[in-house]
Amino acid sequence: MAFSRLRRVDARDLSCYIIATFGDNLSNAFDMTISKEEILAAFQFRHACKEFDSEKRISAEDFDFILETARLSPCSFGLEPWKFLIVQNQQLRERLRAHCWGAQKQLPSASHVIVGLQRTPLTLRYDSPHVQEFMRQVQNFPEDVIELRLGFLETFQREDFDLLGSERHLLDWAGKQTYIPLANMMTAAALIGVDSCPVEGFSLAKLTQALADDFGVDPQIWRPTYLLCLGYRKQPPSRPKTRQSMAAITEWFD
Repeated sequence: MAFSRLRRVDARDLSCYIIATFGDNLSNAFDMTISKEEILAAFQFRHACKEFDSEKRISAEDFDFILETARLSPCSFGLEPWKFLIVQNQQLRERLRAHCWGAQKQLPSASHVIVGLQRTPLTLRYDSPHVQEFMRQVQNFPEDVIELRLGFLETFQREDFDLLGSERHLLDWAGKQTYIPLANMMTAAALIGVDSCPVEGFSLAKLTQALADDFGVDPQIWRPTYLLCLGYRKQPPSRPKTRQSMAAITEWFD
């Protein structure tokens, strides 16, 4: 299976290895890809695990690999409006559990728990200091390019997607971006035989307050989007995977 082969890769050095080996010709790196059948097998393997085997732990190497796929995830304008809290302390997990009706069995049994945060509108407007500093410090754009990109971003937020008419619009936009690394982490986990469960079953207001009180998360800057529990299944899935047919979800225009 794909996951048995990929498990041997040291994720902490993977990105550096690919860049050092292939340089600008990164397309050659994909000579190392696994087969389509192995990838689809990982998608069949993945399910929302309801309870994990608490005796089994994800190795540091494998967890670093999963996190690296989140870090490398794409997003709109490349603004990376996310942050990930890794909660291994069981007492802190219990404080989360008090507000997460959808993770009652997962939180105490998972090998690793991630709380996915998204940025609030305060820091995501085109004219926010954070966006300008991000373009300068992280994306390393020169000042003339920053000015140009901020103009594009203003048009996008103000006109194209009408994001500035309501804070909720910007929140929804940021949330969409934050779900991309969630999907990538679950897929990466499945490829190396690690189970996962994404969780939205929580009181947003209560969890936000708990994160402020117990984790020092500033609710003016961050708000919770989801939890991701990772580990190894205690039992196989109770029912087979169900999905709509390809014909039901696609429409072609040739």
